Amino acid sequence: MGFKCGIVGLPNVGKSTLFNALTDTQAAQAANYPFCTIEPNVGQVAVPDARLEELARIAGSAKIIPTQLAFVDIAGLVRGASQGEGLGNQFLGNIREVDAIVHVLRCFENDDIQHVENKVDPIADAETVETELLLSDLESLEKRVPAFQKKATGGDKEAKIAASVLGQALDLLREGKPARLVEPKDEEEARIFEQAQLLTAKPVLYVCNVNEDEAASGNAMSARVFDKAAAEGANAVVVSAAIEADLVGMAMDERIEFLSEIGLSETGLARVIRSGYDLLHLITFFTVGPKEARAWTLEKGRKAPQAAGEIHSDFERGFIRAETIAYDDYITLGGETPARDAGKLRQEGKEYVVKDGDVLHFKFNV
Repeated sequence: MGFKCGIVGLPNVGKSTLFNALTDTQAAQAANYPFCTIEPNVGQVAVPDARLEELARIAGSAKIIPTQLAFVDIAGLVRGASQGEGLGNQFLGNIREVDAIVHVLRCFENDDIQHVENKVDPIADAETVETELLLSDLESLEKRVPAFQKKATGGDKEAKIAASVLGQALDLLREGKPARLVEPKDEEEARIFEQAQLLTAKPVLYVCNVNEDEAASGNAMSARVFDKAAAEGANAVVVSAAIEADLVGMAMDERIEFLSEIGLSETGLARVIRSGYDLLHLITFFTVGPKEARAWTLEKGRKAPQAAGEIHSDFERGFIRAETIAYDDYITLGGETPARDAGKLRQEGKEYVVKDGDVLHFKFNV
């Protein structure tokens, strides 16, 4: 299962610089002019997780394989994107393909870097992009909902469900509110709502890009963004894209020393990843052995067979049971054998809901 976070925002807010730093590449061209990114760049980012290192140490694993999250660098949106301005239709299509939106907002002053609106106001920037996403969704649903309503009058069951749940979304959009405020009443509504791929239904993480000397505490502009996020039930983090760019290529001990000197305990990557995981309602489970210790991503609430399917479809198809050890038990007791001896290795069946940090070994028969 691959999860993608799309990095969006107005031109010249630091999207491509952040993307390059996050992925430790220079795949995206970072330049001081609008639309320097024409095609979306995709980078796979290893998710930092200290638990994996501990599991590998105890098990004596030869390899460590972290789970990954994909970041998509999408070219800057401008006012009128929903009507095709600034190659808007193409860019909105790119956003439609991601699972969550990482909305980069410029929270720094710098006369050398042009702002497309000729003023630095992160709230106004956020509203500009949100308006374009909303208008795009509104145009889409104003065409689709009447069609579903017409089919529903003819007795089409699925059309009736679609007319109901998407009609709720349309009402919200007409009020200037995002579609993510819709609360599907059952699994069928949730499925149809998800299939609609509405841009404003995607969860949002605001990334406040600040100057280097404000990376630890933020500033007045980032404080306003945090207030906005809190009011919306969204997430927000402070990052200095310039600092993250400086970290690229540094050895781990150099990074730690550099961050410590400027009052930071972790990289912006770690904060963005953690918030992204929370945003997408993801958890991590582990498989551990002498050959490798590996982390896997799973949606919260999924059951053991679905976790097995993340490894291989045959594991899910022929699932028998999952030998399960909680992370804390594995670490405290010193591995699989001591955990088994202490009665902490559980045999879980098809209805077991996987917990974050579970160490799993699947039994299957195909």
